[in-house]
Amino acid sequence: MAKSVNKVILLGNVGKDPEIRSTGSGTMVANVTLATSDRQKDAQGNWQERTEWHNLVAFNRTAEIIRDYVKKGSKLYIEGKIQTRSWDDKETGAKRYRTEIIVNDLSLLSGREEGSGGYSKSSGASGSTASFDQRPPAGADDYAQSTEISDEDIPF
Repeated sequence: MAKSVNKVILLGNVGKDPEIRSTGSGTMVANVTLATSDRQKDAQGNWQERTEWHNLVAFNRTAEIIRDYVKKGSKLYIEGKIQTRSWDDKETGAKRYRTEIIVNDLSLLSGREEGSGGYSKSSGASGSTASFDQRPPAGADDYAQSTEISDEDIPF
């Protein structure tokens, strides 16, 4: 079989506060809507801005980071994959579809004044990477102690 790729890269703003829940087995799940905008000329030559809304789903540690640091208006950089799921509507019996972005990598780009901790999380094979200002908000010393990086954590 030929190689295939399912990769999405998004840079946008969160539309509303994340919805956080846990599955029956205890897996944390975060649902977030992300807006991206594009400018195009209409038939009269005027610029029109078009907003596209994306449904994001994150699991486990990435969902915890979203719970702790993301809110409406936060700017996010996302890498993930597209997944479409389907189900039968309980009321009408009609087949329903939802296309979602399964988040693999997440970087918070908003500053502290915008409610973000500046944390970057990669849940891919390379493990966790941190960039920007990764200091926790004031009063979160316990969290900081559990996430400190030592020389042994650096792969080179």
